[in-house]
Amino acid sequence: MRRRIRTAYGSALALTLALGAAACGGGPVSTAGGGDGKELAGQTLTVAGVWSGAEQKNFQKVLDAFTEKTGAKTRFVSTGDNVSTVVGSKIEGGNAPDVVMVPQVGVLQQFAQRKWLQPLSEKTRQAVDADYAPVWKSYGSVDGTLYGLYFKAAHKSTVWYSPEAFEQAGVRPPATYAEMLTAGRTVSDSGLPAFAVAGEDGWTLTDWFENVYLSQAGPQKYDQLAQHRIKWTDPSVVEALRTLGALFSDKKLLAGGQKGALATDFPGSVEKVFGPEPEAGMVYEGDFVAGMAKDEFGKKIGEEAKFFPFPPVGKGAAPVVSGGDAAVVLKDGKNQKAAMAFLEFLATPEAAAVWAAEGGFLSPNKALDLGAYSDATLRSTAKSLIDAGDTVRFDMSDQAPAAFGGTKGAGEWKLLQDFLRDPSDPARTAAALEAAAAKAYQTANQG
Repeated sequence: MRRRIRTAYGSALALTLALGAAACGGGPVSTAGGGDGKELAGQTLTVAGVWSGAEQKNFQKVLDAFTEKTGAKTRFVSTGDNVSTVVGSKIEGGNAPDVVMVPQVGVLQQFAQRKWLQPLSEKTRQAVDADYAPVWKSYGSVDGTLYGLYFKAAHKSTVWYSPEAFEQAGVRPPATYAEMLTAGRTVSDSGLPAFAVAGEDGWTLTDWFENVYLSQAGPQKYDQLAQHRIKWTDPSVVEALRTLGALFSDKKLLAGGQKGALATDFPGSVEKVFGPEPEAGMVYEGDFVAGMAKDEFGKKIGEEAKFFPFPPVGKGAAPVVSGGDAAVVLKDGKNQKAAMAFLEFLATPEAAAVWAAEGGFLSPNKALDLGAYSDATLRSTAKSLIDAGDTVRFDMSDQAPAAFGGTKGAGEWKLLQDFLRDPSDPARTAAALEAAAAKAYQTANQG
């Protein structure tokens, strides 16, 4: 997200600002149940999230649809990447938002452990049971209680490429990880570096690792590592780092080499492939690449910007890594009724369809008609996410305590940047990751 899904585009451009939405007239009956559709009139719902730029603009349309439906005014506050710190300071200052769009499972769990959250309503729970794969309920729950509704998801197992670059090199979308590296070297030989890697943003490197690890080590090991039930010094981690290091150490594969990758942020990596002066043929990241290629560089998705699924590594299965933003209700918010009604609204395909029509969005809600998405590529990625069901695995770094998996210049982000700079010793990197993880989990458990 975040960060990331997601959140990724928004986190890369995050600005701290607060926008107000003007109240609209009463509309149909509120999703809160009963009444004349105006029972929330006079209330102002404050929603905090990481989004800015195009993502914030599109989410505002969802807020406006809620206003039209219920009469409640809305106000969005952008937190930037440090959601936990910003929300904590607002709670301490007596100015807590009513709803927070949380981009990390670890942060949601942290909020619940601190007793900041309200359990979701029965109506929302019923919608989740009916219309979401069980994995999404699991990621939104703490100790069996549902606190988070996943409204926006990301398919983070997509590799985006320039069809022109592939045509020039005479290569096709690869079916395996080894084929992807071979195709990349062929693209490089044709005159254009293979991959634009956004090494300046450490979260993109965690996504690279997670796809390799899920495919190579398998979902059981992935779950164990995500929960720190095995150590980062496990041989499976070292092997995944070795696999990733083969890419990071190959100057034919990285636009600008390791130094260039470390100086490239996420928006810059997309620009290197789809901008006016291409510097690479491929960029790995989630489906949200499409929104940026379209909005920022005017590319026709499916024609001038295409993707292939992140290919399987060795004998493993193709990975499906996801991320997402979960809506939670804060106990200290001043408008509990409006907050609960808003989450009931977000649980409907009606709410998801508002953003789906704008692009840069996927919903884990199975009840959303795929025809709501604005183009065939989005429909394809959305179907892949839904069809994966419980084989989807949530972004591992987002499940970790923020000190390890979600802090710029620290923990996993920094250590994988160090590994990109020098990938010669995977075992040493694994040991450093374990030391940082052990410290972060110990602190989180004490808290």
